[in-house]
Amino acid sequence: MADKGLKGEPDAEFAKRIDPAKEPLTAEQIQFIRKVELERWKKNALKLRSRNVVTGLAIGALVMGIYGYTFYSVSQERIMDELDEEAKVARTRAPKTAAN
Repeated sequence: MADKGLKGEPDAEFAKRIDPAKEPLTAEQIQFIRKVELERWKKNALKLRSRNVVTGLAIGALVMGIYGYTFYSVSQERIMDELDEEAKVARTRAPKTAAN
């Protein structure tokens, strides 16, 4: 731990916190801040990218599951076939007229 001066602040200049809005910064300090922020952004971007990929795959799997289930359930339905058969039976039982 850094030795404390008379005012209770660390003696080392590198441990001093600065407020960029209040204190003027040198070009070297601005470049260092940008470099540190870029490295932090890259590190966080990797985490976010992996989470986004996992989330995208989960949503894609859910959509494909719903899509596949819909096709499967529709292929199992025979409602239209049953209605067509009933219509054929009704046509054959109906009396023949000139309009038929």
